[in-house]
Amino acid sequence: MHQDTPLLTTLALALGLAYLLGLLANRLRMPPLIGYLCTGIVIGPFTPGPLANQALATELAEIGVILLMFGVGLHFSVKDLLSVKRIAIPGAILQIIGATLLGWLLGTLLGWPLGQSLVFGLALSVASTVVLLKTLQKYGLEQTEQGRIAIGWLIVEDLVMVLTLVLLPALAGLLGGQTNDAQQNLGALLLLTSGKVIAFIAFMLIIGRRVIPWVLEKTVWTGSRELFRLGVLSIALGVAYGASHLFGVSFALGAFFAGMVLAESEFSHRAAEESLPLRDAFAVLFFVSVGMLFNPQIIVDQPLALLGTVLVIMVGKTLAAWGIVRLYGYANGVAAMIAASLAQIGEFSFILATLGLSLGLINADANALIIAGALISILLNPPLFSVLTRTIPGTGNQPESNQ
Repeated sequence: MHQDTPLLTTLALALGLAYLLGLLANRLRMPPLIGYLCTGIVIGPFTPGPLANQALATELAEIGVILLMFGVGLHFSVKDLLSVKRIAIPGAILQIIGATLLGWLLGTLLGWPLGQSLVFGLALSVASTVVLLKTLQKYGLEQTEQGRIAIGWLIVEDLVMVLTLVLLPALAGLLGGQTNDAQQNLGALLLLTSGKVIAFIAFMLIIGRRVIPWVLEKTVWTGSRELFRLGVLSIALGVAYGASHLFGVSFALGAFFAGMVLAESEFSHRAAEESLPLRDAFAVLFFVSVGMLFNPQIIVDQPLALLGTVLVIMVGKTLAAWGIVRLYGYANGVAAMIAASLAQIGEFSFILATLGLSLGLINADANALIIAGALISILLNPPLFSVLTRTIPGTGNQPESNQ
C-alpha cells in the first residue's frame, strides 16, 4: 500500500486548493492570484487546517521564479521599449526612487534599521507583471499609447529589479544583513560581482544567442513536440543553474537572459506557447509558497503599519506615476490609466522579500506587510481601474494624443 510523501501531499494541497480558490476569485471578478496567495495562507503554519511542507514548497517555488523570469525574458522587446523610451525609462526610475523613499520613510517611522527599510521600500516600488498585463488585455489597451507606455514602464521596473536581485547579496553586509565575508572591501565586492555579471552577459550574447537557437532548431527537426517542450524547459533551468554555479549570479538573471536570447529567435513564439503550462503551474506554487509565509496576525498587531503600506502602494506610488507622466506632457487620461495600472505590487516584490529574508535584511513582520499590501492592492486594483476607465476621458481603449 502506497504511503503519502511530503512532496505529493504538498503538491496535492497546493495545486488542488489553489484551483478551487482561484476559481472562486475569478467568480468574484478578482485575479486568480488572490486565490493562490490565500491557498498559501490556508495551508501555511500560521492558520489551523491542513499543513503543507514549507521547505518543499519553497524549493518548488524556486523553479517558479526561474520560469517566471524566463517568461519575462521571452516577452522582452527592445523595440517596444525604445518606442516609449522618452517617458518609460526616466519615469519608471523616478517612480521606483519615489516609492522606495516612501517605503524607507515608513520603515523608519516603524523603528526599522536602514537596510530593512530600504528593501521594504524597494519591494513596494514595483508593479505586478501578471496583474498589469491581464488588466490591459481585459480592456483591450495593449496597443494603445497608454498601454505601450505602461508595458515599457513595467519592463524598466523589471530590469531594475533584476539588477537589484544581483547586487543585493553583495550589499547585504553593508546594509546589516548576513554576508559570507563581512571583512571584504565593498568596492572589491561590487567590482567582483559586476565582473561576474558582465562575463555572464557577454557569454550569453556571444555564445548563448548562437547555441540556444541552434539547439532548438535541431530539436524542431525531430518533429517531436514533447522533445521541443523538454528542450525549452532544459534551457531555462540549465542556464539558470549554470549562471548561479559558474558565474555566481542569481537564478533569476540567468533565466531572464535565457528567455531574452530565445526571444530573438524564430522559435520564440512556439517556445512561449509550449512553456506556458509549466510556467503557470510553477508560478502558482510560487505564489502559494509566498502565502505560506504570511501571518494574518499582522492585521491585528500592526493595523497602522498595514494601512501605511497600502497607502504607499496605492496612493504614494500612484500619485508619483501620475505626476511624472503629466510632467512629460501627456494628457490626464493617459497619466491616470498608467498610474492606475501600477497601483499594485506582485511577483518581484515577493521575490525581493524572499531574498531579503534569506539575507537577514528584513524580518517576518516586514515580509507579512509586503504580502498583505500585495493582497489588498491586487484586490482593489481592478475596481480602481474600472472606475477610471468609466469616469476619466482618455483612459479607455482609444489612444489619446499628448497635450
